[in-house]
Amino acid sequence: MIITHLTDTDLYKFTMCQYFYHEHPTMITKHRFICRTPNIDLTVIKDELDAEIDNYCSLHFTDEELNYLKSLGYFKEDFINYLKKYQANRNCIKTDIVNGKLTIEIEGFLINTIFFEVPVLAMVNELYFMNKVKEGNIQYINDTIPDKLRLIKVLNDFKFVEFGTRRRFSKLHQGFVIRQLKKDLHFKGTSNVYFAMIHKIPVSGTMAHEYIQAFQAIMYYDLKNFQKEALESWAKEYRGELAIALTDTIGIDTFLSDFDLYLAKLYDGVRHDSGDPFIWGDKIIEHYKKLGIDARNKTLVFSDGLDFPKAIEIYKYYVGRTNVVFGIGTNLTNDTGIFQPINIVIKMVECNRKPVAKISDERGKEICEDAEFLNRLKSTFGIGE
Repeated sequence: MIITHLTDTDLYKFTMCQYFYHEHPTMITKHRFICRTPNIDLTVIKDELDAEIDNYCSLHFTDEELNYLKSLGYFKEDFINYLKKYQANRNCIKTDIVNGKLTIEIEGFLINTIFFEVPVLAMVNELYFMNKVKEGNIQYINDTIPDKLRLIKVLNDFKFVEFGTRRRFSKLHQGFVIRQLKKDLHFKGTSNVYFAMIHKIPVSGTMAHEYIQAFQAIMYYDLKNFQKEALESWAKEYRGELAIALTDTIGIDTFLSDFDLYLAKLYDGVRHDSGDPFIWGDKIIEHYKKLGIDARNKTLVFSDGLDFPKAIEIYKYYVGRTNVVFGIGTNLTNDTGIFQPINIVIKMVECNRKPVAKISDERGKEICEDAEFLNRLKSTFGIGE
């Protein structure tokens, strides 16, 4: 089986779940699978995927995992007690083949279904690539890690975190990559809770788009303030911990219009996940300057489809102007030198029976199934096409 531990997922699934457990435990959401890579046939893995999901829904958190989560310091006792009894609900996730394409739909109470996304994407990836390995009778995977680390050897302040669980080639390969990375001083940990626990390395993560999107439904009749409410609510929950804000749910310009002096001082920094990283970073630094904040005391996290040459280019551009950290995923855990990675996501499309949207800063990443709501959202914030 691919997933054997419920902690084999990203930290921000737990941090978001705790917030919703405390404040909106009966929230119902719908998530949908999207394959952005054209001409990929995933229908052949459906039966295997269903078996993997069946197994996943039989798992429970172990005492070791619960004690580890508790040791991180920001998870409350009531949430840990909830996890003690947690089991993923198999009735909340359905796979199908529609018009020759694999579909996956997840619907139910968010505090239960929030944990499906990352493991299911990891399952799809591993099943797809294992079928490719069988077809090509390939017995090995190229080790590209030493060549990558040589690129950053002379960059003293270069810092990166492994963000590759959802698009990894396989669980085995991700573990191999992390063992290689542990030897390097530039490596600052992983977003994967399980690997952080067993390798005794730092774990990183704060919030994802679904957290901010949910507030579009929470604040449905006061849409103008949904993003600000999301950021303020996060700060109330975590009281200074996990203080990196995601900026591109409806675009950087609308984010900055909400990111006032109070929030800019409250958060340690921000995360980039779409659009031109240089335009984005310059806008952030200029915004801090207008607010009278020294950007050198803040952190910019870059996490959008990075490889090491691109990360180095960004690092050299911003060195001395602000602190930068890189979240590198696919290029670490799915750069085999043999197969082309596929771009797959699972995104929230409804919350409490209301539509939600992710507009992003990059054409092609926009997600919304309700044109009327999308137009209302864009009109509210003055977002052009």
